[in-house]
Amino acid sequence: MTVIDEQPVASLSRTASGAEVPTAWERARALLRLRDPLVGWVATVLVTVLAFVMRLWHLGTPREFQFDETYYAKDAWSLLHFGYARNYADNANEQILGGHTTGSFQSSPEMVVHPEVGKWLIALGEKAFGMDPFGWRISSAVVGALMILVMIRLARRMTGSTLIGVVAGLLLSFDGLQFVLSRLALLDIFVAFFTLCAVSCAVADRDWFRERLARRLEGPATGWGPRVLWRPWLLASGLFWGLAVGTKWTAMYPLAAFGVLVFVWSAGARRSFGVRMPLLKGALADGVPAFVHLVVVAALVYTVSWTGWLMHAHTYEQALSSTQYTTYAGQGHCEKTTYVADNPDTDKRWPTATEPDAHGLGEVEQSLRSLWYYHQDVWTFHTHFLNCATHVYASSPAGWLLLNRPVGVAATTDIKPGDQGCTAPQGSDCIKQVILLGTPMLWWGGVVALLYAVAMWLGGRDWRFGVAVVGVASTWLPWFLYDDRPIFSYYAIVTLPFLVLALALAIGKLIGREREPSPRRTAGVVLSGAYLVLVILNFAWFWPIYTNALLTHASWLDRIWFQRWI
Repeated sequence: MTVIDEQPVASLSRTASGAEVPTAWERARALLRLRDPLVGWVATVLVTVLAFVMRLWHLGTPREFQFDETYYAKDAWSLLHFGYARNYADNANEQILGGHTTGSFQSSPEMVVHPEVGKWLIALGEKAFGMDPFGWRISSAVVGALMILVMIRLARRMTGSTLIGVVAGLLLSFDGLQFVLSRLALLDIFVAFFTLCAVSCAVADRDWFRERLARRLEGPATGWGPRVLWRPWLLASGLFWGLAVGTKWTAMYPLAAFGVLVFVWSAGARRSFGVRMPLLKGALADGVPAFVHLVVVAALVYTVSWTGWLMHAHTYEQALSSTQYTTYAGQGHCEKTTYVADNPDTDKRWPTATEPDAHGLGEVEQSLRSLWYYHQDVWTFHTHFLNCATHVYASSPAGWLLLNRPVGVAATTDIKPGDQGCTAPQGSDCIKQVILLGTPMLWWGGVVALLYAVAMWLGGRDWRFGVAVVGVASTWLPWFLYDDRPIFSYYAIVTLPFLVLALALAIGKLIGREREPSPRRTAGVVLSGAYLVLVILNFAWFWPIYTNALLTHASWLDRIWFQRWI
């Protein structure tokens, strides 16, 4: 028996070596006291700075709009200067790359199909450095590097090891997909960052909540146990979830999954302190406050992120509310956008378009209703408009984790010998390319680690592996609902941190907890170190096709390992 504050408390069990397992009180009170906080932060900052410098290298090249940068960079400039996204001239790209933005944008609003948080962040870079490739990519580079920082701190918290945290950070730093997306003005790096931040805060709340219960209890809990209505880490998680959903709607899936996981963790904490029927009692004691902290706060943040749109709702009501989606019958025909002007007998305008302009709070209510109708149109676009469309780089999510189909975002081909430094033999040529491809050794190893995580979570009942499993499942599996429309493998960037977490946790198990030298620990360190080095070397091999470097055709083919990668 263990005595705490003169109260006898039964220990849970003993380890295989006979040592007594600490009580819930002892475990909870020790959660936030990790070793060497100074060393931990110094190591974190060093790896983050390394990652940032890598991502800054020749950030402004190639000097062109790469892939969907052509949408988001211009939308960001519109938000910055007009408060809402405007349509642009047909030759806008050429004008902007020539250093001219005047005359590139029209007065009519654009029908954008993604929320605005990520585009506002891109706009910050354009505000600081101008409307050029470096300006519209710098925010991605900053966020990509900060993502490394959050990864290190999350892995360190979950393992209690600065070494494992640094390994997780290095793995993420040297992934090709994360690296290239950190150098592009696309939205996906932002939603991945905010999702990782939200999950990290939820994990911190798990520790904080258990420690708070331990502080408030003097013995076994009775009845419902202590009420904990204010949970600051969970509030921070809700803020980040709002920013994630405010970048792309797909963040709602992991929000729902981790919301359930937070509830299960809270119920488990109460159970460990002696509360009977913890799921039922926790549903009220913890479930309702958690819902407010996560879902309600996220919804408020999401709505606020549309402030620019709401301030110009009248513009959208008149210009875009006439949009309707008409399904054309017959095989192979997709839905297309038509307008009231093309169908004079059919009025599909939003109800707010024909209402008199309101004032004060009535105007706020009217604008919010217009935003709701706009969301209905965007939902129609995502769920119907692209169903029959095709794209050369589209791929099935079934193969994303195995890197079945990378996405080429820029390419200069047929560079003749002697041009731009090309040293290819006569009869051949050189190539420059930027490709969205993960580091194969990391992703393939991550799949193995994920299978191990499933076994450790379900069989070993180790909650930490559950974070990795739930993270992968909630960010990857929902895409199977949309595999009848063009979707792309780089969407799995949101899944990547959880694969890295699975790897970090598996490496932690491989090395073991003992700090004294032993054959087992030595073998674990050697194997783990060799794997890390292999990932870094693999990343270095693909560096030229991550950075638009000049390659001979033969050297390029050496890096295109499969026919599906072309």
